[in-house]
Formats: sequence, C-alpha cells, structure tokens
Amino acid sequence: MDKSEILKTVNDIFIDVLDDDTIVLTYETTANDVEEWDSLNHIQLVVAIEKQFRIRFTSQEIQSWNNVGELVNSISNRVH
Repeated sequence: MDKSEILKTVNDIFIDVLDDDTIVLTYETTANDVEEWDSLNHIQLVVAIEKQFRIRFTSQEIQSWNNVGELVNSISNRVH
C-alpha cells in the first residue's frame, strides 16, 4: 500500500468518524483545517486508524504529528 492509498483510506476514516462527506485531506491538512477535528475526535480517529491498519501508535508518536502527512508516514512505516 503506497502513501496515496493510505491517505485515501485515512480520508475515508475521517469522513466516517466525523460524519462529514465533504472532508478532503491532503498531506498538509492539520486539525485547524477540519472543523470537527477536536481533541475528543482525535482519539476516535486514532483508534479507528489503528483498527483499520491493525497497528498501534505510541503516545509520543501521536503527539509528534503536525499534519496528516506525518500521520500517513507513521502508518506507511508500520505497514511496510
């Protein structure tokens, strides 16, 4: 699975968890760019992503992400 496929899957998860069909993520997207992406939803998003990709992130890893691209890189490093 390449990074563009990972981004599409993550985008689908965001649409599902945040219940917003208009979400279009890019590698540069941050929580400030998505209205419903708050700290509570962030936890739900991480759990859904971990479940989808069958991986677990460390707290340090989660806190280090500044944008969706860094999240995608973390997933890519785990699934390859």
